[in-house]
Amino acid sequence: MKLPVLDTRRKAVIAAANAFPGGLAYASDFLGEVNLKRFKNRIYESAGVKPLTDDEICTLETEAKTTFLPDYICAMYGGVFVRLPEVADLDNVDIHRRSLRTSVKRGRVDQLLAMALDDGEITAAEAADILAGHAKYLAARHEEVIAQIELYKSNGPARIPSGKG
Repeated sequence: MKLPVLDTRRKAVIAAANAFPGGLAYASDFLGEVNLKRFKNRIYESAGVKPLTDDEICTLETEAKTTFLPDYICAMYGGVFVRLPEVADLDNVDIHRRSLRTSVKRGRVDQLLAMALDDGEITAAEAADILAGHAKYLAARHEEVIAQIELYKSNGPARIPSGKG
């Protein structure tokens, strides 16, 4: 699976809308937008129509289980988006699944690096793909660690560092 490198908010919004289960017509209905053409104009930010709000994009992405917009915003600041686990959903099977997903993402980064080095150099496009995959791997690993801490902590909620100071 090729990881998209989204470098604009517009591309992130388009990717989020297109990832919605059932397509744009279902996404439009889900948000209560009656006119599909107007909805498409809002996605593509065309025809002078007001673009989708962050809340609307979040609603679509929550339903589609994607993170294009937060990934884009975090990348703007040199960071990585990490979805915090739902504590109620955690068990040993969930931890195992998270571990497998993390391993797959790390393997994909290694694969991208190996393919890029076949010709002895890494192009800018290859570097962007590698870094996008690496960000996904780091986020998955952090999420996996937080999930294990939450599942196995001994006293009260674990303190999750805010990244400040």
